[in-house]
Amino acid sequence: MTILEAILQGIIQGLTEFLPVSSSGHLMLFAHITNNAESETGFLFSAFLHLGTLLAICIAFHDTVLALVKELWSMAKDLFTGKLIKNGLHNPERRMIVMLLLSLVVLVPFYFLRDFIEHVAQTYLIALGCFFLYTAVILFLSDKCVDGKKGPAELTWKTALVVGIFQAIALFPGISRSGSTICSGLFAGMNRDTAVKYSFMLGIPTILAGCLVEIKDAISAGSMPWNEMPMYLVGFVVAAVVGVLAIKMVNLLVNNNKFKFFSAYTLIVGLVVIGFGVAQLVR
Repeated sequence: MTILEAILQGIIQGLTEFLPVSSSGHLMLFAHITNNAESETGFLFSAFLHLGTLLAICIAFHDTVLALVKELWSMAKDLFTGKLIKNGLHNPERRMIVMLLLSLVVLVPFYFLRDFIEHVAQTYLIALGCFFLYTAVILFLSDKCVDGKKGPAELTWKTALVVGIFQAIALFPGISRSGSTICSGLFAGMNRDTAVKYSFMLGIPTILAGCLVEIKDAISAGSMPWNEMPMYLVGFVVAAVVGVLAIKMVNLLVNNNKFKFFSAYTLIVGLVVIGFGVAQLVR
C-alpha cells in the first residue's frame, strides 16, 4: 500500500461514512478497482479507517457524547444502589441511552452472518449494485417525510426497534449505515436534529465493536501488518479530519431536505455497478 492509496481511502471513508452513500460499498468498489478485493488485510485497514470516523463523531458531537457518558455513569450508580428502576427514564439522556441499547440488541443475531454478508458483496458486483439501489430508494423516501416531533424525551421502544432493524440491514456493503439510521428515524417520527444525533450516537458502539473484532481476529491469526502501520495511521488521521467536515455537511443536508441528491448519486452508482457485474458474467 502506498501513502497515496492510504490518503485516498481515508478521504473515501471520511466522506462516505457520514454522507448517506455507504462507506463500505465505496471501499469495496475501490478494492475491486485496485484488484485488492480479496486481501486479508483489506478489512483490517477498513477497521482503522472506521476508527478515524469514530473519532470524528466524538469531536463533532462532543457535548452529546459527554452528556451520555455522564448519564451512563449515573445509571451505573443507580444500579448498584438499587435506584435504577425507581428513577426510571427521568431525563432525555437516560431515555436515549436505553433506546440506543434496544437498537443495538437487534444487531446481535446479524453478527453471526457477518462473514456471509461481507462475502456476498465482495464476490458479486450485481449484489453490491442492488444494495446501492436500496440506499437510493430510502433516501428518496426520507425527503418526502413530514417533519417529525419526537425529540430524545419522546423516543419509544418501537422507534428504537425500527432504527435497529434498518441498521442491521445496513450491514450489507452498499447500504449506507448513516443514511439508513437517519432515514428510519425520520420514518419513525423523529425530528431531524434528533434523527441525526441518534444515528451518530448509535454508530459509536457499532463502529467500535466491529473494529475491535477485526483487530482481535488479525492479532489472533498473526496477520497484523506491523510494517504497514504508518500507512494505517495516515488513513486513520485523514478519515477523522474529513469525517468532521462530512458530519457538518450531513447536518445541513438533513435540515434542508437535500437527501434527494444522494438518492440520485447512489441510483447512478448502483446501475453502473450492476452493469459491470453483468458484463463480468457474460464475458
